[in-house]
Amino acid sequence: MDNKVLLSIYKYVIEKGDMGICVVDTEGKLLIYNKKMRELEGVNEDEFEERRALEIIDFEIEKSDIYKVLSSETPVRNIKKTYWNKKNQEVTYISNIYPLHYEGSLIGAVEFARDITQLEYMMYQPLRRYGAPLTFDIITAVSPVMKDVIEKAKIVALSRMPVVLIGESGTGIDMVAEGIHHDLKVQNDMFIALICRRDEKTVLKQFEKYIVEKEKITFFAERIEYLSLEAQEKIVELLNNHPNHQHVLIASVGKDPIDLIQKHELSKKLYRLFSGITIYVPPLRERKEDIMPFIDDYFKRHRDSFGSSIQGLSDEVRDTFLKYDWPGNLKELEVLLDEITSLITNETIVESHMLPVHFKWKIQSACEETEKEVSTSDLFVIKNQQDIRPLDVYMKEVEEYYISKALDFHQGNISKTAAALGIRRQSLQYRVKNYKLNKKSENID
Repeated sequence: MDNKVLLSIYKYVIEKGDMGICVVDTEGKLLIYNKKMRELEGVNEDEFEERRALEIIDFEIEKSDIYKVLSSETPVRNIKKTYWNKKNQEVTYISNIYPLHYEGSLIGAVEFARDITQLEYMMYQPLRRYGAPLTFDIITAVSPVMKDVIEKAKIVALSRMPVVLIGESGTGIDMVAEGIHHDLKVQNDMFIALICRRDEKTVLKQFEKYIVEKEKITFFAERIEYLSLEAQEKIVELLNNHPNHQHVLIASVGKDPIDLIQKHELSKKLYRLFSGITIYVPPLRERKEDIMPFIDDYFKRHRDSFGSSIQGLSDEVRDTFLKYDWPGNLKELEVLLDEITSLITNETIVESHMLPVHFKWKIQSACEETEKEVSTSDLFVIKNQQDIRPLDVYMKEVEEYYISKALDFHQGNISKTAAALGIRRQSLQYRVKNYKLNKKSENID
């Protein structure tokens, strides 16, 4: 086939594909920036001409993942990015970035981005309520840590003290909050969930309306750190102006509140108002004994609601689920079960071939990362006499590995890595360059 025809086909596939593709040279200049990538970044078709990729992506050069790959010449995989693009749209995608080499020399980097905006949106939704009040009795929790969470939450309900729930999205924090509301000895008029990661103005209007009009409300401010400090201070002002309220105040944050305060993402005054007690709700990866009870409960509800015959998981799928880390926690598991059961007919057991392709990809990527860590750690294990190497060779390997890990922890930032290692920036740059030259010379030899 003619090269011009092949080139035309390549261009068509790249432009029409549903995966974002961005290719840059070593200076960051755009070589390829396909339609899907422009949609993700909110960039018009003619806007990217004659511009550097790093300018469009709008990251500081030393914080950019593309820059990190160009600097280290090592791939960066499974990076999740959530941000507001240039069209003021909230976008989330997972990308893999690889260095591009030609005849042994670095010529650029390529990024493949998979749009997961809708899936991410679903992950941030509350766990399904099945049309019934969410009381502590119906929360599926068999792990000791979750039983402890519920016991502490019952104390909150008994005392009506303000509480901050700490944990990742999708862990069931919203269920704990609503459980507190239904466990109050003297019931409140209503439960108001304020989703702070969405419309800030709406959150403030709701808060202002109900704190004035009603006497007893359970307010649950979900991920309150997403509000601007100005909005947080406004809530403090509203509460101070109505000090004799009988409301129950519950807030959730995704990280350590002290760290959030230090980063100016959480108001110290607001934290003091809400933090009569703090309760940490652990992620699913730290309480995997809750996975199977949650699945059993899900399948029971599915049988009752749809008359299905689904009973459980095959041993292979069960092992896969228990080994997986579930970064989206219970909500990710619920969304996955929704997808699986939407396609079942008369199956009684979920087999591996019934798992969605995107989930299989994630499992495969996780396994590859684990194998990579294991193989890297074996680099310095001395098992027998044949593993002994000259001391200077061994020390260079140790230093190279140590520096590469330090660069990873600091996202490829030379200045921060040098400061952490206690060496000069120029010295670190020399070492990084020297390692690259050594690798190239070894490959040539």
